[in-house]
Amino acid sequence: MEQDVESPAVRKPKLPKQAREDLPKQLAEIDRAKRIQRYVQKDGKCNVHHGNVRETYRYLTDIFTTLVDLKWRFNLFIFVLVYTVTWLFFGLMWWLIAYLRGDLEHLADNQWTPCVNNLNGFVSAFLFSIETETTIGYGYRVITDKCPEGIVLLLVQSVLGSIVNAFMVGCMFVKISQPKKRAETLVFSTNAVISMRDGRLCLMFRVGDLRNSHIVEASIRAKLIKSKQTKEGEFIPLNQTDINVGYNTGDDRLFLVSPLIICHEINQHSPFWEISQAHLAKEELEIVVILEGMVEATGMTCQARSSYISSEIKWGYRFMPVLTLEDGFYEVDYNSFHEVYETNTPTCSAKELSDMANRARLPLTWSLASKLSQQGLPESEQEGQETKTKVDNEDKAQTAERNGDIANLESESKV
Repeated sequence: MEQDVESPAVRKPKLPKQAREDLPKQLAEIDRAKRIQRYVQKDGKCNVHHGNVRETYRYLTDIFTTLVDLKWRFNLFIFVLVYTVTWLFFGLMWWLIAYLRGDLEHLADNQWTPCVNNLNGFVSAFLFSIETETTIGYGYRVITDKCPEGIVLLLVQSVLGSIVNAFMVGCMFVKISQPKKRAETLVFSTNAVISMRDGRLCLMFRVGDLRNSHIVEASIRAKLIKSKQTKEGEFIPLNQTDINVGYNTGDDRLFLVSPLIICHEINQHSPFWEISQAHLAKEELEIVVILEGMVEATGMTCQARSSYISSEIKWGYRFMPVLTLEDGFYEVDYNSFHEVYETNTPTCSAKELSDMANRARLPLTWSLASKLSQQGLPESEQEGQETKTKVDNEDKAQTAERNGDIANLESESKV
């Protein structure tokens, strides 16, 4: 007789209370980060695609830049194609001259003077074209002085071949020497942080250079990418706002020998002036940071980019130190380059923090007036009380002055 036996329920391990409370927040942050569309990727690539471009002829007017911007496989294909086409074209021209002059019909006639010696078909004409344009000159096929049209074609091919060489070799040289790969060794911190520095809220991120050859005249700038709506109702998508990282003081010009922490002071002119920690978590914004400079080895300008969305800005954190003094030199520990640690930081906005500091510095009379206003007294009653206080003080002063005059008169009469 079969019996149903209940298998014991497998109990899942219970998470700690703090982990259970933080889990929904972490899942919400991950889901929100997935929904935010980046303007610039973390590796610096711009997430913008140009569509419906009708004036495509503009790309051909700047053909050199167009070729340089192509991918390597297309660039190499065009490089081989251009040389092959020119060789085939001029090979066809040499064969056509030999055919029209009748050189191909007098191959066995030793008394006949051909335009090109030992040219007996299209293949030999193609090989002669390659020898002429590349200036190889094996000496087997030689143009004779009895062929003026061949001399003209030789001049034309030499000139056009030099132009093709200059154009294609120059294109390949620029393509090879582009400093895009130099930006791979310019690193940005994974997260930006907001914490107190010298009594003020500051937004900070870290940059570093992994190479021993330095970036010359390096400079840093930052942009806030955030959609906004004007007072007139106009919607401006992806509006760009400058973030001051030391332009006025010169701190934006870097001597990037070791990793540096770039600081933006959140003041009245900052776009983060009214943003608190709670407000930041709900914002859909992106900070694009751009590092520019000249490559020391080549002298070409290099640009590295990265970005931080709101979920990558940690409030109340600082960067771990990475520079230590060793025996006769400084050592940079890039293992701690992206690490941060938590620090005590107000959760309110910089504006609220400034207002609290200003109220703490107010005189006593101003603080009393502010307390009265906080208690909800009407403005007319406050003014009446201030006027009454002034009148009472004046009466007391006049009474004291009269009492003093009477005392002086009594003393004089006694004398």
